[in-house]
Amino acid sequence: MTADPMPIAPPGADPQLACPIAPVVDIVFSRWTTPVLWALHTYGRQRFVELERRITRITPKVLTQRLRQLERDGLVVRTYHPEVPPRVEYEISDLGRSLAPLFAHLADWAAANLPKVEQARDAYDAAD
Repeated sequence: MTADPMPIAPPGADPQLACPIAPVVDIVFSRWTTPVLWALHTYGRQRFVELERRITRITPKVLTQRLRQLERDGLVVRTYHPEVPPRVEYEISDLGRSLAPLFAHLADWAAANLPKVEQARDAYDAAD
């Protein structure tokens, strides 16, 4: 017999508090987190300006906030080089890199199912 992959919460439990993946979703799937992690995973160590160029619609303020949060969460490593002018580089940490299989599964799911989602939306919208 295999274990149920999704544990059942006790009756009356707050689903937001009982869901074991809610904290992960809050950390990893906040807006701009996945593009930042993807860019660092795909292209390796980068300076702020390089990330800003790769993620074209993010503002400098939001990129700064997101990088700080990812550093705080241990998903990104910030390296300061005391040169003239100073140089700062960002790279994905081992902890951040450990998310790669999750992102690969999500990419597979997206390729297989997003057309179905679009069809369901079209059918729903046509019924209105």
